[in-house]
Amino acid sequence: MRPRKIWGWGYEGERADPRALAFAEASLSALLGGPAPGPLAPPSADAVPVPASRMPESTPIERLLERSSHERLVHALGRSYRDLARAVRGVFPHVPDAVAVPRSEDDLVQLCEIASARQIALVPFGGGTSVAGGVEPEVGSRFSAALSVDLRAMSGLLELDEQSLAARFGAGTLGPDLEAALRPKGLTLRHFPQSFELSTLGGWVATRAGGHFATVYTHIDDLVESVSVVTPAGKLETRRLPGSGAGPAPERLFIGSEGAFGFITSAWVRLFERPRHRASATVSFERFEVGLEALRRLVQSGLSPSNCRLIDGAEAIMSGAGAFDANLLLLAFESAHHPQDGLLAQALGVVKDAGGVVAEGAVQSTFDASGGRDATADTYKASFFRGPYLRDELVLRGVFVETYETAAPWAMIPALDEAVRRAVAALELGPHLLARRVTHAYRDGCAPYYTVIARAREGAEEAMWRDVKAAITDAIVAAGGTSTHHHAIGRDVVPWHEKETAPLFREGLRAVKATLDPAGVMNPGALLRER
Repeated sequence: MRPRKIWGWGYEGERADPRALAFAEASLSALLGGPAPGPLAPPSADAVPVPASRMPESTPIERLLERSSHERLVHALGRSYRDLARAVRGVFPHVPDAVAVPRSEDDLVQLCEIASARQIALVPFGGGTSVAGGVEPEVGSRFSAALSVDLRAMSGLLELDEQSLAARFGAGTLGPDLEAALRPKGLTLRHFPQSFELSTLGGWVATRAGGHFATVYTHIDDLVESVSVVTPAGKLETRRLPGSGAGPAPERLFIGSEGAFGFITSAWVRLFERPRHRASATVSFERFEVGLEALRRLVQSGLSPSNCRLIDGAEAIMSGAGAFDANLLLLAFESAHHPQDGLLAQALGVVKDAGGVVAEGAVQSTFDASGGRDATADTYKASFFRGPYLRDELVLRGVFVETYETAAPWAMIPALDEAVRRAVAALELGPHLLARRVTHAYRDGCAPYYTVIARAREGAEEAMWRDVKAAITDAIVAAGGTSTHHHAIGRDVVPWHEKETAPLFREGLRAVKATLDPAGVMNPGALLRER
């Protein structure tokens, strides 16, 4: 395996596109009132002090453990701004005592037995791309040790049911490997989160991840048919069914559980034939609010575009999709069987009636007989997937870059948007950029997504992160939005999750955890606050 960076996104040696970085530096220099300071040198594992492991070497699970400083540091943090701001300065406050790499469910059963008996915290790790504190081993003092449990060896295509358009994959399967296994059969899962290159199927299921596609099948929830799970109390597998009325769906207990109940080891997922027909257009609006109204009318019209991403001018210039004064709707339809021009024409009629303008040459239609085009084919998607690499470089240059996402009913969106903008203005960040986009749209509401860019407070980066996180998330929840639409809860969002859920519901979750994880060793502090 290629070594992963301990301080940023991706593998060692991978950096942002130099042209994109130069453009971002020039743009931010003008915005922030001068050039950013010279970049910090990324830390190496050899230069970071790593505490001695508390894991004895005489346990029966020693064969599963990796103890190198590099592996422990890679598994010590996620990839939020807070994580990166600490990592680039060599600050790793919660390093796991070792990294366990199980190769089978039997290995996981043994891990759970020993961990429960010896009070060792087990923190599931897929691709390590959490931006909510979900993989950081911040487990408290009651444990004798903490293990990061990396499921990368439990990967690959395990079964394929072409007649039912379904497949079972190991939980540790990375996004590109999953799609590569399906491509020869002309199939796709059609789930492309921004973390696609580095995240895993198990991680998507455990965090209720959202994909790139904006309507209908927006979350991994919609694509999971059944799951296999190893808990400290035993193993279970839910049934494969297209639908059922037999009580609460068992797999839903684990979708979004964030490793608090057990390890997701594999999942059956629903597949699609790879699309061959595509039609797309870019629609501009005088104001972002006009674009919101057009988007509402579009999704309530019964049309279901694969993409209908609304972006404001700040987002447009960051992604290379348009100018700073633009408000754009990136609209696309796709199908494995039928030309999409007619559907696109109907959609354009809806958004034009709502005030949209379609420039000459802004409409495209393509046909790819092989279905070989991938999710990164166009400018915006390519920028979307490469964005984290650019963010890393900005963090090295003393720039604060963080994102905040939510969802709310349409009637609440204007007030929510205003509340977020007021909250950011009140933070006195100095010259800054607040970029807005709507990532997903539903008949009853949508998912706004905000990016804040400002000069970081040198020496107080983590405090700045906490201040901005609290201000924006407080505003979102007070305005009726959810504390997270697709970034999960982890440890960072727990206080707001508590505000938006009923105490009795959380007590129900605690009862489930007590049954499945009696010793409380599974990802302590994630999803549910430690008592």
